[in-house]
Amino acid sequence: MKVYPLGFFNKKIDDIAADKSISQRFAIFSLLCKESSIAKNYLLAEDSLGTLVILKALGAKVEIVNNQVKIVPPRVLLTPDNILNCGNSGTTMRLLIGLLSGVSGFFILNGDNSLNKRPMDRICSPLKEIGAKIYGRENASFAPLCIQGTKLKSFDFKSEISSAQLKTAMILAGFHTKSTSFYREKELSRNHSENMLKAMDAPISISNDCLEIEINPLKKPLKALNITIPNDPSSAFYFALAAVILPNSSICLKNVLLNKTRIEAYEVLRKMGAKITYKTYKRDFEDIGEIYVESSRLKCIEIRENISWLIDELPALAIAFIFAKGKSIVRNAKELRVKESDRIKSIVINLKKCGIVAKELDDGFEVMSGFPKKAKIESFNDHRIAMAFAILGLVCGIEIKQSECIKTSFPNFKDILKSLGAQVED
Repeated sequence: MKVYPLGFFNKKIDDIAADKSISQRFAIFSLLCKESSIAKNYLLAEDSLGTLVILKALGAKVEIVNNQVKIVPPRVLLTPDNILNCGNSGTTMRLLIGLLSGVSGFFILNGDNSLNKRPMDRICSPLKEIGAKIYGRENASFAPLCIQGTKLKSFDFKSEISSAQLKTAMILAGFHTKSTSFYREKELSRNHSENMLKAMDAPISISNDCLEIEINPLKKPLKALNITIPNDPSSAFYFALAAVILPNSSICLKNVLLNKTRIEAYEVLRKMGAKITYKTYKRDFEDIGEIYVESSRLKCIEIRENISWLIDELPALAIAFIFAKGKSIVRNAKELRVKESDRIKSIVINLKKCGIVAKELDDGFEVMSGFPKKAKIESFNDHRIAMAFAILGLVCGIEIKQSECIKTSFPNFKDILKSLGAQVED
């Protein structure tokens, strides 16, 4: 994909990709219901569509009309007669590990080459400690994984990492134990699972500033959902970034999820001097609203906190650092090394190709402000790397290898770029 420089734009956008995290959770949690669940504005991208294929293999009926998805859960989950392919989606695989460990059946989870290199021991190890029967490479550290569902023991687990995927997997496992379990974390991770499960009348309670969750065994099916999924703030962030770095530009991003654990990247931009305002209203179980962003002069920043709230947006923030006078630094972000690519390495390699001074750190990176030049960069088959550098292309021109990976999370990304006035070639 080639992206050519764009002068400026002023735009309202309401067709940002639907939120991936909520779409995935809606699909998987629907298996715990008796009645049908319906979601309007479900994300019709490769990752979330792949999750629906898995639901069918487990016995669910799935109907898709436009962007509305209806899921009719099976009375009991079926043992599939084939491998469950999670594609590139770590969320799908990790949540299913938690769910399937506690139900009757035999399941094999596999992914693409990238997903099968990502660590699964953070999920599998605590589950095996409570009786889960999980088998795979290097003691179930990597997929493919085989799961023999069984009854699990209750637990009192304190997580040393801030991970919404681990938290959700343990909650789902806790529903299939004999007595009350507890999950505790040091720093609040994304809390979509708790919000959605509470709306479904799940037997959980939350305390200690949302850092402690009490999980009780599931004695009856969950309440089915009928929701409209908001637009994804992580996807919207690329266009917020474009408005900030292009002169005389502005954008209004509509119907965006405004959960505080999801808009930290916007808050980082505000700390850097960006002009960003929110208009908030409530819908279903989350805060939704509009984000208005204008072109701004940026100052450098050092980021060390709330990394789990930023992990998806850090590649895009690396682009913002180019335009922030001085040296910007990210630390405590070692998790970036085990995403779809080693994002620390991917970011630094590509910034250097664009003529920017950047340094790779063990747990982050440094970026000096500068004047980017036209370049050909590698996506490393990582959708967030590809989209971040596509936005840089609006300033200096960029050619991106293996840009097809964008379809995993944001199938209309290029269409929105073009709607801003950008020239984009496949």
